[in-house]
Amino acid sequence: MPTSIRATGEAKDLTLDELAQFVEDARKAGVPGDNPLRAELSMSGKIKEIEVAIGVDRS
Repeated sequence: MPTSIRATGEAKDLTLDELAQFVEDARKAGVPGDNPLRAELSMSGKIKEIEVAIGVDRS
């Protein structure tokens, strides 16, 4: 079983639609709403990759 959900931008940077799908997938998987997100940003500050733990993450 995966321990996290991760999304990357299909064309390099994450789009709003891809981010919305990531949030929907996380909600369906039962990810607690207060879990922190981890993101990798491009040099221009755009989101390249985003990840959240499926279980409770207090780190």
